[in-house]
Amino acid sequence: MATLQKIRSKGPLLVGAVGLALFAFIAGDAWRVLQPHQSQDVGEVGGESLSARDYQAMVEEYTEVVKYSSGLTALTDEQANRLQDDVWRTYVENKLIEAEAEKLGLKVTNAELQSIIDAGTHPLLRQTPFSNPQTGTFDADALKKFLVDYSNMNRAQMPAQLVENYDEMYRYWAFIERTLKQMRLQEKYQALITKSLLSNPVEAQHTFDARVNQTDVLLTAVPYSSIPDTTVSVSDSDLQAAYNKKKEQFKQPVEVRNIRYIDVQVTASEEDKAALRAEMDEYTAQLSKTTGDYASFIRSTGSDYPYVDLYCSTRALPGDVVSRLDSVAVGDVFGPYYNVTDNTLNSFKRLGEAMLPDSIEYRQIQVMASDLSKTRTLADSIYNALKGGADFTALAEKYNQKGDKVWLASAAYEGAQLDGDNLKYVQTLNNLKTNEIENVSLGQFNIVVQVTNRKAMTEKHKVAVIKRPIEFSKETYSKAYNQFSQFIAANNTLEKMEANAEEAGYRLYPKDNLASSEHGIGGIRGTKDALRWAFDAKVGEVSGLYECGESDHMMVVGLAAVVPEGYRPLSMVKDQLRREVLRDKKAEKIMADMQAAGATSLEQYRNLSGAVSDSVKHVTFSASAYVPALRTSEPLVSAYADGTELNKLSAPVKGNGGVFVLQPYAKDKLNSSYNAEVEETSIATRYERMVGNMIINDLYDKGEVKDMRYLFF
Repeated sequence: MATLQKIRSKGPLLVGAVGLALFAFIAGDAWRVLQPHQSQDVGEVGGESLSARDYQAMVEEYTEVVKYSSGLTALTDEQANRLQDDVWRTYVENKLIEAEAEKLGLKVTNAELQSIIDAGTHPLLRQTPFSNPQTGTFDADALKKFLVDYSNMNRAQMPAQLVENYDEMYRYWAFIERTLKQMRLQEKYQALITKSLLSNPVEAQHTFDARVNQTDVLLTAVPYSSIPDTTVSVSDSDLQAAYNKKKEQFKQPVEVRNIRYIDVQVTASEEDKAALRAEMDEYTAQLSKTTGDYASFIRSTGSDYPYVDLYCSTRALPGDVVSRLDSVAVGDVFGPYYNVTDNTLNSFKRLGEAMLPDSIEYRQIQVMASDLSKTRTLADSIYNALKGGADFTALAEKYNQKGDKVWLASAAYEGAQLDGDNLKYVQTLNNLKTNEIENVSLGQFNIVVQVTNRKAMTEKHKVAVIKRPIEFSKETYSKAYNQFSQFIAANNTLEKMEANAEEAGYRLYPKDNLASSEHGIGGIRGTKDALRWAFDAKVGEVSGLYECGESDHMMVVGLAAVVPEGYRPLSMVKDQLRREVLRDKKAEKIMADMQAAGATSLEQYRNLSGAVSDSVKHVTFSASAYVPALRTSEPLVSAYADGTELNKLSAPVKGNGGVFVLQPYAKDKLNSSYNAEVEETSIATRYERMVGNMIINDLYDKGEVKDMRYLFF
C-alpha cells in the first residue's frame, strides 16, 4: 500500500514519463487486439486497417493511464482531443518503425531488456515507485520483491480493495516494461541511421571558421519596395514556370478542403440587458436590507460567486470587487455596476473586516464512539483532560492517533464552496487563539482541536457578492436562429452566400487547407459535425445550420474547393508565386539599372534612385545577417561578407529585401581554440537531431497512412 501511495504522490513527475512512453504503450502487443478486416475503420497504415472499436479501446486505455499518473479525474475537451491525436500518431509511428525494424532484423531480446532494468539508469525507471529510500534511485531489488509478492499473494484471503491495488500496480509495471522494450527498438532503428552520418576534418574546420571569423561591412541597397508593383508585369507563363520550379514545395500528404463559413455568436439583446438590470436593482435593494443568512439570499439571486461565511483575503475575491472595496464602508452596498472583464452586472455588500492569520498550525484528536451520545461524552472527557494540562501527543496516541502539528494555509480553503461541518471546522480554526483548545461537534463525530501557531496576519474581508452574467434569453436565441435559418434557406449555394452575407449582416470567414484530422472549425467547440459535412460535400454546396459552441454559436459552411492528396494546383498557390515572381522581376530591373549607371563605388551606388545605406557589424558565415535598412534577414550578406576581400566592393546581389552591394572594412576572429574532435562530434550530433526528426516524416510519406477518424470521433 505504501508503494501505491508513493506512485500517486509522484503523479506530476510521471506525466513526462507517460509522454515519453506513449510511443510504446498504444501499440504494445498486450494492449491491442487488432482485427484488420472490420468494416468500420478509422485508418490504415501500410495496408493494415485499424477498426474504430480498437482505436476507441486504445484511447480509453491511455486515458486511464494519464488520469492515473497525473491524478486527474477527468479530461477537458481540449485534453481529450490532444490525447486522441497522440494515440493515433503513436500508433502510426509504432507500426511504421515495426515494419522497418522487421526488414532489418532489429529486435530487443528479453536479456537486453533485463539488462536495462538491472542497470537502473533509464529515465523512465527513475519515475517508478521502486526506488531506494536513501538514494532516491531506481532499486531493482524493490521491483523484484514486488513481483515475487504479487505472484505469491493469496487473493482469497486478501481484501478485494488490496487485491485491486496490487493488480493496478502490476499493470502499471507491465506498461513500463513494454515501454522500455519499444523505446529500445526505436533507439536502435534511429541509431542505425543517424550513426551513419559522420563529419570530417575539412567540414569541422570550415564550421569552426564560419562561427569565429567576423566581418564588419558597409552596405548599399535598392529595396524592392522602391518599385511599385503596378509597374511590373507578371504573366501566366511566368507563374507556371515558377510553379514548375518549386512544385515539390507544394506537395501535401493528405486531401484538404477549402471552406467558407459564417459563425454567429448569440449575445444578449438590449431587452435582455434591461431585464437583468431590473432584477439587479431589486436584488441590490434587498441586499441592503438583509441582515442574516446571506448564503441563502445570495444563492437565490443566481449569483456566479457564492457566499461563504468566512473572512477571506483579497486574492479570493473577484478582482472587480477588490478594486472598489476601499470606497465602500462596512455595512454599505455598492452597485449595480458592469464589469467588462467577465461581462457581468454586479453588486456587493461589505460585511466586515478583520486581521486574521494567513496560515494556522494546529493538531487534533478525532473522536468517534459506538453511538453519538458516547462520542460526545468521550470528546468532553478528552477536552477537559487537555484543559487540565494533559499531554496532547500522549492523549492522541492513547486513541491510536499521532496528534502531529500541521499547517493550514488560507489559500487551501478560500474560494471553495464550504458549508455545513467543513465551514464550521474552518471557522473554528480561524477564531481560536494560539494554544487555545476547542471541542467541535461535527455530524456523527467530534474533533478536539488545538491551534498551536498563527502567522502572516492579514487584513481579511467578509463580502456578499451578487455577480450575474449578461446572458441572452430564449427569445433572443430563437430570433437569431430564425433569422439565420431564413438566410441559409435563401442562400443555399456558396455563390449566393458569398454575394449576400455582408448585406445580411453576417461575416464570411475563409478557411483553407482544412484537414480531416482537425477537431472542428474556427476554434469553436462542438463543430465536428460541420467538419464531417465538409468532407462529404460537393464544391459549391452549403450546409444546414449547426448549433455549437457553449450553446451560444450557430454556423453554416460552404465548400469552396477540394484539394486532393498530392500537389496543390497552381490556382491555389498563385498569390504566393506572384509575390516571388514580382520580387525576381524587380531584382532584374534594379540590377539592370545598376549596370546601366556604371557604378563602381559605394558612393556611386548610394546616389542611385531609392538607394539606402547601412553598416552591419560582426557578420559571420554561420548566421544570417539582419539588415535594418531593409528590415529583412539576409543570408547572402553573411555569405558575401565572408568571401569578399577587405575593402573590396562586391558585385550586386539579389537579396530578400532588395539588391545590395557590400564592402568589408574590418575582419577579426573570436578568441576561441579549435578542437577537431569536439567540432566533429558537435556536427555529428546536430545531424542526428535533424535526421531523427525527419525519419518519421519520411516513413509516413511512404507508409500509405490513411486517417479517417473524423468519421467516428
